[in-house]
Amino acid sequence: MQTSAVVEPILVVRNVCKRYASGFEALKNVNLAINKGEIFALLGPNGAGKTTLINAICGIVKTTSGNVIVDGHDNVRDYRRARSKIGLVPQEITTDMFERVTDTVKLSRGLFGKPNKPAHIEKVLRDLSLFEKRDSKIMTLSGGMKRRVMIAKALSHEPEILFLDEPSAGVDVELRRSMWEMVRGLRERGVTIILTTHYIDEAEEMADRIGVINKGELILVEEKSVLMRKLGKKQLILELKQPMTQIPTALSQERLELSQDGSQLIYTYHASDHHTGIESLLGKLAAQGVDYKDLQTRQRSLEEIFVSLVNPQ
Repeated sequence: MQTSAVVEPILVVRNVCKRYASGFEALKNVNLAINKGEIFALLGPNGAGKTTLINAICGIVKTTSGNVIVDGHDNVRDYRRARSKIGLVPQEITTDMFERVTDTVKLSRGLFGKPNKPAHIEKVLRDLSLFEKRDSKIMTLSGGMKRRVMIAKALSHEPEILFLDEPSAGVDVELRRSMWEMVRGLRERGVTIILTTHYIDEAEEMADRIGVINKGELILVEEKSVLMRKLGKKQLILELKQPMTQIPTALSQERLELSQDGSQLIYTYHASDHHTGIESLLGKLAAQGVDYKDLQTRQRSLEEIFVSLVNPQ
């Protein structure tokens, strides 16, 4: 009998803490394993520790305790090898505005000790729709194009892991969509993507797994589909033929709400429930003479789940 090989994660974070001299704990015993080729979205409110965690993994921030292994390399003891595996796109646009696009991307590759590879640089620029702007000074580009240059710099040395820290900040909806397509294309080529974002729809659209960090603690790591099933409440919305002023007494024990204008009955149930109670409810409505002209279902969004996790009632 042939057994399948165990696939080791490409990134492992073990018991990482970061405590500043003031006593503030930016990271509290964070443990995380990222698989090769996945898109992992790290969500959290401002100040939750998202950027600190990324900087700790990249070796930019020195951790108080714990360790990080990048494709088998400890990011402290074997910093150069570990860092060469990583491409980082920070929130801020940090590059020489007087440089030409192609020159700054080539320079980034050289900083990692990689030999000149014009074909790769050209491919990166074309993939990011920057090739036509390759001879332009960065200062002449739009905000969205400058952000693309930052991504090109991060990809210049052919990393296996790409960190995108708020990649869509300050860019328009159309550019966000094109960036999502680019990220999917990178994943198809085997690049592991880890992104932080304030745009919950970005995580909902792209991520395979989602992590939620709050006050320095990683409070949840889950496959997106599982998370939506486990925590996603569903609603059955019935459009009534005749508006109601109140829910009949016989239905008061049901999980029903009446819309403000009385035109809808809203029944809430859990997405993971095997027995939703809908069939029984519809029978009771009929028995009470409640007629409806239409019904639809709605599932709680990832944004609503996120809010409930970081601000529990």
